[in-house]
Amino acid sequence: MRRKASLILLALAVFCAALSPLLRWYVFPRVAKIPAGQYQDMVLEAKDATLLDYGTMKAKKVPEVTVVQTLKGNVEASDRIERTAGRDVVVWDSLSYVQGPDGKMVSKLPERYIFDAHTQEPVHATGESVDGDPVRRDGIEFKWPFRTEKRDYEYFDAQTRTSAPIHYKGTRTFRGVEVYYFEQTIPWTKVAFPKVMPVQGITAQSVAKTGTTRWYTTVRRFWVEPVTGAPVYGEEIHKEELRGGTLLGGRAKVTAFSGHVKMREDYIEHTVALVKSNRTLVLLMTSYLPWGLLLLGAALLSLSLYLEARGRRPDDPAPDRAERSEPVSA
Repeated sequence: MRRKASLILLALAVFCAALSPLLRWYVFPRVAKIPAGQYQDMVLEAKDATLLDYGTMKAKKVPEVTVVQTLKGNVEASDRIERTAGRDVVVWDSLSYVQGPDGKMVSKLPERYIFDAHTQEPVHATGESVDGDPVRRDGIEFKWPFRTEKRDYEYFDAQTRTSAPIHYKGTRTFRGVEVYYFEQTIPWTKVAFPKVMPVQGITAQSVAKTGTTRWYTTVRRFWVEPVTGAPVYGEEIHKEELRGGTLLGGRAKVTAFSGHVKMREDYIEHTVALVKSNRTLVLLMTSYLPWGLLLLGAALLSLSLYLEARGRRPDDPAPDRAERSEPVSA
């Protein structure tokens, strides 16, 4: 009976030991992915910013500029692309909407971002665009890969339509969460005018005819939770200028927007709570379950060996009993 039990325990120990690396290196990379229908929004603010008044074409100080960013998963588009791509694909239709203190639009920048649901690598397909212009992305955008590494990544900049390194700057703690801090600097670069301008009757084409150009620079910062690859906080030191042309009335340049854009406090709290929850799920697959199965396998193996050793031990000898001869009666 003991031998049978030890064999069962041995089989369970082998099963646990084999399942442990299988969960981490086979199941997790195939199960962990971004949902195709995910929706999220984010509100950022720039206090005491500088904004261009298109009525006077002069820059002025304003108490606040608000940036609303939305990411909406397009399930229909992802299903269509998956049929030819042969892998799980996510299509995000995003919009960055900037408004002044009066609630009026300053600018808006729509994007379609297509990427691998598991690795977050870009997938090049019809529809990949920024402000309606076709683009071909290199590197990541919005989200880092699961199990983010301590290294630089290529990060796509929507304004310049190019990718540039975003540098790993060290490990920090943000609101009780261990994060990797990344920073990217985009130098002054000539960029396109948005398709939709903030003043009626003015178009990107009409502004271009005046000879005026638009320039942009930013310092982009992200605090990324490395297990999920999700940023828990982000900010930009953002500057835009209009330069040259008859639109400026002989001036060399004028500030179109300048501000330190930061996530609003209520969205920081929500994001941190969401990332903490998702982090637990990822760790369950990559750490808690694999290590737990290994420990359980070791315990079952020890118990199996113990029972096997007990089963092989010889039984104790029976006590000697001296035979007593009965007296013979005469």
